[in-house]
Amino acid sequence: MQNIIDAIELKCQNQGVEESSQLLEFQVFFNDHVLNDFNELFKSLPPERRYFAAGVPDSFHGRVFPRESLHFVHSSYAAVQILSSVPKEVMDKDSRVWNKGRINYSHSSDEVVKCFEAQHVKDMENFLNARAEEVVLGGLMAFIFPARPDETLHSESFVNKTTTLLGSCLLDMANKGKISHEKLDALNIPVYFTSPQEFKKVVKQNRRFSMEIMESQDQEKPKPNVLSCTIRGGMGGMFKKHFSVEEELLDEVFDLFQKKLEEQSSLVYDSGYAINLFVLLKRVI
Repeated sequence: MQNIIDAIELKCQNQGVEESSQLLEFQVFFNDHVLNDFNELFKSLPPERRYFAAGVPDSFHGRVFPRESLHFVHSSYAAVQILSSVPKEVMDKDSRVWNKGRINYSHSSDEVVKCFEAQHVKDMENFLNARAEEVVLGGLMAFIFPARPDETLHSESFVNKTTTLLGSCLLDMANKGKISHEKLDALNIPVYFTSPQEFKKVVKQNRRFSMEIMESQDQEKPKPNVLSCTIRGGMGGMFKKHFSVEEELLDEVFDLFQKKLEEQSSLVYDSGYAINLFVLLKRVI
């Protein structure tokens, strides 16, 4: 936020607006799911910040803000790749696309992959339509999110390789009787990692935003201990609730995950393709 405010004030100064910091006031809305702790967020904000802060609890897959109330939307690693839900077909035992034994789609059949892709397209359409109602005409949205290079198989992307390896750790726990095989079969992580071509197509079909910038950036691959802690921070709560387990078992799962990352470094780190996409969209309709 400080970078954004500094940039706006500098532009005002360059255009001859005097004392822009006194003329301009900024209202920042932090959005997250209802169950996440906004108090921790507010306690972490800089005391000398030059903006007013508020929290808005709800899913970003639908409307969250009043019509034409936002000038700038920013999300880093928290929007584009996250699905609103797992496709129902892959959770149905009687369906031919039941994704039994896997927690993601990357090594599944083409039909399973298409289900996740279709869910991503639907979610992005809803996301863009919701933001088009909330962002002023000419307003901007900036995203940074993990993706896979064009023409790259899902199974070859770094993020999917790590998720598949994590799934093998959960399978080890199930084989030891520490978690239920049935619950493992019922677990699919609601994410989809798009490619630049796919994302451009979704934005073009939506028509309510123009693609101002799209840049592919090399994604830094964190060391095994850092990656294990990061994924635990994002998924640990979900695993704990889904499997009804204590923290001690999560310790065992993610210790094993770190060990496998170190042992299979060539498979995951050396051969996995990893990029981030930076995208800047402008509301035009």
